[in-house]
Amino acid sequence: MREDKLSVLSMRFSVEIFRLTQWLQSRKEYIVSNQLGRSGLSIGANIREAQYAHSKPDFIAKLQIALKEANESGYWLDLLHETNLLSDENYKHLSGACGELRAILIHSIKTAKANVNHKESS
Repeated sequence: MREDKLSVLSMRFSVEIFRLTQWLQSRKEYIVSNQLGRSGLSIGANIREAQYAHSKPDFIAKLQIALKEANESGYWLDLLHETNLLSDENYKHLSGACGELRAILIHSIKTAKANVNHKESS
């Protein structure tokens, strides 16, 4: 497994989301648990897929999917917090981690796009 910051952070986030969804399911909260599980675990999976992309556009597409999934995960975390299923402390931690992933993904996508555009104009 690669040990770059994005890979490490996405794996940590996935583990925490996995544990949260297990806890939610133990409380018989299946709807949001399933939605959050899908989106939250998909972030790291798409980042991992991007590492073996067939091309630079494929790499960018995988990171864009990861970004969309991170944004969706943020929504589910907001909902859990608003419905008091997620404490302020846990919300701040998970929402912050999700925000950090989004910021890194945005920066990585912009950099990758700039590199593609630079090569095309050369």
